[in-house]
Amino acid sequence: MNKKIWGQLLSIDLYECDEKIIRTKSKLAEFCTTLCQEIDMRPYGRPIVKRFGDDDLEGNTAVQFIYTSNITVHCDEIYNRTFIDIFSCKTFNATKAKKFCENFFKAKKTKFQNTYRG
Repeated sequence: MNKKIWGQLLSIDLYECDEKIIRTKSKLAEFCTTLCQEIDMRPYGRPIVKRFGDDDLEGNTAVQFIYTSNITVHCDEIYNRTFIDIFSCKTFNATKAKKFCENFFKAKKTKFQNTYRG
């Protein structure tokens, strides 16, 4: 049975990120826009960045729709962590995406998983 891959999901957990970046909405919007350029994705509209949550769970979340799916970013301001998911029906360079994310957020440690779905 020949299965067709439907999409690629890259999940990146960044640790010890620059606290000013994860707390600044304009930086998160810039991240989404620049990541699209870096991995050759076409954005669908502008990034959406909202701050919400309660108590220790309050923080910024960013969503960038792309023509082939979306990019989501969740920031943990208590421990300076950033959690990024890139899902696309169009394949992309996971290594390039991971390195860009690490550099942008100035992360000192990274965990990631690249999965093909379908």
